[in-house]
Amino acid sequence: MNNRRILALAQLANSIGDGVYLVTSAFYFARIVGLSATEIGLGLTLGWAVGSVAGVPLGHLADRRGPRGVAVLLALTTATAVASFVFVRSFALFALVACLYGTAQTGLSAARQALLAGLTAPAERTAVRAVLQSTLNGGLAVGAALGGLALHLDTRAAYLAVFALDALSFLAAAFLLLKLPAVRAAQVTSSGPRLPVLRDRPYALVTLINAVMLFYMPLLSLVVPLWIASRTSAPTWMVSVLMVINTGTVLLFQVRVARRVKGLRSASLSVRNAGLVMFAACAVFALSPYGWPFLLVAAGLQVLAEMLLASGSWEIGFGLAPDDKQGQYQGFFGTGVAVARMLGPVVLTTLVLGGGTVGWLLLGAAFVAAGAAMAPAVRWGQRSREAAAAVAG
Repeated sequence: MNNRRILALAQLANSIGDGVYLVTSAFYFARIVGLSATEIGLGLTLGWAVGSVAGVPLGHLADRRGPRGVAVLLALTTATAVASFVFVRSFALFALVACLYGTAQTGLSAARQALLAGLTAPAERTAVRAVLQSTLNGGLAVGAALGGLALHLDTRAAYLAVFALDALSFLAAAFLLLKLPAVRAAQVTSSGPRLPVLRDRPYALVTLINAVMLFYMPLLSLVVPLWIASRTSAPTWMVSVLMVINTGTVLLFQVRVARRVKGLRSASLSVRNAGLVMFAACAVFALSPYGWPFLLVAAGLQVLAEMLLASGSWEIGFGLAPDDKQGQYQGFFGTGVAVARMLGPVVLTTLVLGGGTVGWLLLGAAFVAAGAAMAPAVRWGQRSREAAAAVAG
């Protein structure tokens, strides 16, 4: 079995668990544990906040100790955190486990990206990452279906069963990652800062721009369902249709979209185009009160923008990072996801549900501005790396 297939199978295993968790966790914490919506939101926000801070040092650990072993350890830690949710009976314990879960998930993502970088030639990383993203969407769909069964049964036993499945999925991922060859740890040097990514201003700017673009993440899961319920006459099951369109399209076409990205210049163009397409999606979403077909068109535009952004951002995140520091750099780049998960729901619901059509257009304009800013930020990063290489030479 080749390395790509093992990476894909590991991705499939834990994405099934992620799909189960995303669909059932809020209901489990509310109905079975008895937490309020405010407590759930605060605990999860705290967990992802801690995770975003821990991503860089855990990525640095992957660089120094080898990404395969760190990825396996963090997959086991994630399984432990998921299993621990079963024993939560109070908000304090819930917040503690949520922090463990967020830390392990963020660190695992950084370690796996470093592992991918170590096992794959630079020119092939975006293509391989696209395959893994397609696999992830397939796994999420399977996990969501299993989670839907638990929601239908709506019993404590059903929720505990899917949480057990989630934990087992990460154990399976850890087992599969062990089958990969070890990647040599980076050489430790006494000169220079220990975490240079924290001083890399161009990379910080690129990460910030990517974080703004990632604010699309709460759209289909939170903002659009609330918009449909409050501003349109579309049936509630339309939310499921839009999710199927999203996951199915990524599963079928992400690899094809990623093939167009070859180098940092085309990656920057892909991100710019993502911003423009996202503006079009927002404009069409604003028209949805006039007919449900607008929802279908907008969802198609949104998933196209999502695939363009993913392809470009993967190439940029890898391409501007030193090969011997991919772990800490990927950990830093991945904080954009945590920021979008923490701030996105509040910002988008306020902007869209409070502002209506104007709110949609302002959101689209923000995507256009961020997408346009990526190319000069990437050029700054390239010049910075070239200058550093000249000094080292």
